[in-house]
Amino acid sequence: MTGTLAEFKQITDAEQYFEFFGLSYDPTTVNVNRLHILKKFSNQIRQIDAISELSDAERLQKYQEALVDSYNLFLTSTGVEQKLFKVFHDKPKNVVMLSEIS
Repeated sequence: MTGTLAEFKQITDAEQYFEFFGLSYDPTTVNVNRLHILKKFSNQIRQIDAISELSDAERLQKYQEALVDSYNLFLTSTGVEQKLFKVFHDKPKNVVMLSEIS
């Protein structure tokens, strides 16, 4: 890893994150799970950024580990199973579940 934190902050695409860290990845996996990988990665970045005493190099190392973790999660799991997005937690207002009928 030879990039800087400033360069990292300019990245906008999932593939660019993998290239920045020099990580190999399956393009099909990234295409299918792109939003879920990025959401999980974003959540982990927020947790890492809460640690104020990290140097830039340490922060980038933790970011790399978080990206690997996020990617690996979706090699064996699905977005529906992980329920990272709000839509998976919202109960529809106009639907009555069979379990609610007595």
